[in-house]
Amino acid sequence: MTEQLSPADRFAASRSRVGHPRLEDFRQQQRFDLDPFQREACASLEDGHSVLVAAPTGAGKTIVAAFAVALAMRHPTAKVFYTTPMKALSNQKYQEFADEYGTDAVGLLTGDTNVNAGARVVVMTTEVLRNMLYAESDLLTDLAYVVMDEVHYLADRFRGAVWEEVIIHLPAEVRLVSLSATVSNAEEFGDWLQAVRGDTDVIVSESRPVPLEQHVLVRQRLVDLFESAARGAANRVNPELVQMARLGGRPSGSRQFSDRGRRRGRGRPDMDRLDRPEVVRLLDDRNLLPAIVFVFSRAGCDQAVSQVLRSGIRLTEAHEREQIRRVAEERCRTIADEDLAVLGYWEWLEGLQRGVAAHHAGLLPAFKEVVEELFQRKLVKVVFATETLALGINMPARTVVLERLEKFNGEARVPITPGEYTQLTGRAGRRGIDVEGHCVIQWRDGLDPQAVAALASRRSYPLNSSFRPTYNMAVNLIAQFGRDRTREILESSFAQFQADRAVVDLARTVRKQEESLAGYERAMQCHLGDFAEYAALRRELSDLERKGARAGSQSAAAREARSRELADLRRRMKKHPCHGCAEREQHARWAERWWRLKRETDALTRQIRTRTGAVATVFDRVTEVLVELGYLADRDGSLAPTRPGRVLARIYGERDLLVAECLRLGVWAQLDAPGLAAMICALVFEPRRDEPNPAERFLPRGAFREALQKTEELWARLDDLEREHRLPGSEPLATALCVAMHQWASGRPLAAVLAEADLPAGDFVRWAKQVIDLLDQLSGVATGPLAPVARDALVAVRRGIVAYSGVG
Repeated sequence: MTEQLSPADRFAASRSRVGHPRLEDFRQQQRFDLDPFQREACASLEDGHSVLVAAPTGAGKTIVAAFAVALAMRHPTAKVFYTTPMKALSNQKYQEFADEYGTDAVGLLTGDTNVNAGARVVVMTTEVLRNMLYAESDLLTDLAYVVMDEVHYLADRFRGAVWEEVIIHLPAEVRLVSLSATVSNAEEFGDWLQAVRGDTDVIVSESRPVPLEQHVLVRQRLVDLFESAARGAANRVNPELVQMARLGGRPSGSRQFSDRGRRRGRGRPDMDRLDRPEVVRLLDDRNLLPAIVFVFSRAGCDQAVSQVLRSGIRLTEAHEREQIRRVAEERCRTIADEDLAVLGYWEWLEGLQRGVAAHHAGLLPAFKEVVEELFQRKLVKVVFATETLALGINMPARTVVLERLEKFNGEARVPITPGEYTQLTGRAGRRGIDVEGHCVIQWRDGLDPQAVAALASRRSYPLNSSFRPTYNMAVNLIAQFGRDRTREILESSFAQFQADRAVVDLARTVRKQEESLAGYERAMQCHLGDFAEYAALRRELSDLERKGARAGSQSAAAREARSRELADLRRRMKKHPCHGCAEREQHARWAERWWRLKRETDALTRQIRTRTGAVATVFDRVTEVLVELGYLADRDGSLAPTRPGRVLARIYGERDLLVAECLRLGVWAQLDAPGLAAMICALVFEPRRDEPNPAERFLPRGAFREALQKTEELWARLDDLEREHRLPGSEPLATALCVAMHQWASGRPLAAVLAEADLPAGDFVRWAKQVIDLLDQLSGVATGPLAPVARDALVAVRRGIVAYSGVG
């Protein structure tokens, strides 16, 4: 039935048709009518504004990006760049736009993939656009819109600075479409965008397009987390669940655990949880599939699939199994037969055909893409996933299951945050398919329903800048703008914007505390003399007495000196005019309050000094290092990059300066292609926590060992220099993957290389692609014989499963 509009709504719709004709045309082409936040954002774009759209996962933010593309395509030459944080998401968006506009109009640039770079619509990773801006690429001509998908990645401590660099340096005429998860400080981020980009509208939506029902799975019962909305208490924790928590997970009135619980756990409530196959059966019986089960452990995801397969569960029909097999075979046809067994292809395919799969970073990219496609097509019914699936990839489900509400952060098990909970549960509920989505939290011993409810109710996901000046950034900006203008540009970063706002708040606090201090001073005034001076003597005496009590055994000379000092302080205190005041102790209480507040105020004042100009201060230190090493030099009274500086300007990555120094000093000149690939691997690889480097005797022989020793010595000198200039330094080189990368670049078979690497195939591919990225940079900046060696190394690494691309 068509929704009846009020006269006011009909009038507003009529005005919209007149004022935004392109938006109205776009709306007519959509399967669903646009939500209010989508209409508001699209109208802003048609009016010529930039927009920041913050909305929950699955709310349909990308429709705003699609409208920006539609606006650009109406113009004969206008271009759109669509940036994403992940290559997998870039591939997905490329396919979507290619299906709509044709492959001639759409391009893809992800570092290791270059398809139709001059197209009207180009999908790319954010780093690619940053590099284009610094290189002043011709591809920027006619650029009308830039979409920054998942812009909350700006908070990522490793890559977040790239988003700020792009936002700051985009030409002023380019309209920016920033798409973000629901963050608690969207208005603050919008204020910064307004400051650096000009006319920017902020559109925030808290509404989910599909309502979310939240349950706790206690044995075989799904218990609602909140009371029924029909009772008018939608945000109140279900009293039945609270009572069950008091009884250790037993229903009210229950006297004993089930037989199965006693057999497994000797009556422990936590041992009475359903196992994974039973959870899958329950979800299937309740018509709650397809489901994503978040496990927070790669090994746990793989074990879960094995457990479900061993139980004999089959969730697919014969015709679905045929479709699954065809998709898997087509996507994996380029993988050599001898590699399929090494990769566990047949076991993986068996799981797919039964409707069950794992999804995590250790999976081969080809396998992950098949899982994503089959889940989107409703052929795979249950995916056991780590939290990486919650980021960006379009994989909505009817139900999301959380096995636990804590995860390992690399050092310890920590509770998931409200922001993470929102991201994970955002996958539940498919627009146009489900009336409601479901989140199921599995019961664990000690689970607190009130804490879960707080997690589910809050939207605390602050966006904090991770921006910091790098060596590459410094030489690029100084080359374009000079040192003084660069300092001004860096002062416009979101990092400094937030620091300045914090300074405003701190300064407000300092002003209030200074008013209180003045009041305390008046209260402790004494008609006999300076009570502040007298209070300082009392405090000095008290501190010295406490220090003596803690000192333990002292020499006779030290004890005598302390006794003389104490006697002198007592004498001076008794001689002070205020010592004889009748209200001395009352004045002293006010003096103590004044002293404590003064100490706190002084600390806040120091914070203000360190935060004001903090980004520019780091930039100055970076610049000093570059001048000392000869990458910047004085030219006619101003700093400019030298020849090595111009090389550094084209090297992107965590170790940009170390790479530039190795090139300048010819450290890698004697390496062959496998040796260079292994060396680059030592620069980019980040080992697991506490994973040691192998002994030297296990590393590749010949020129590699000598080059590695020189590179490590150079790293140590740079690290010392950075610390001298009060910069944080960097981690030592990690050689744990060097032998495997050397073997791979030498043509060794996959089975031998993975055995040496002791890594899942997906992880090896990920590190290999980072090696390829840096080798590609070297091939463009190295001089002499190293450039062709870098190209040979790149070709040697980019083979087999590493060469796979999901674009087809």
